[in-house]
Amino acid sequence: MDQQVSTEVKQRRMTEFLKLLPLTIELAGLPKGDPARPFTSDQIEGRAMTIRSAYKAARNLVKDIGDNGA
Repeated sequence: MDQQVSTEVKQRRMTEFLKLLPLTIELAGLPKGDPARPFTSDQIEGRAMTIRSAYKAARNLVKDIGDNGA
């Protein structure tokens, strides 16, 4: 079995992520940054982890709604 992910699958995943991005950002609840005070690398990593968790929640929510209705 080929372990590499096809370009088509990668494109589909990116499209799904972008479609869920507004919901993901809302679920993450992160405040906008101040342009005068850039985030540190640790803060960026923390925010990325929060967005990853929110994305998983958004995917599960949309999947649940698709399976069971609103």
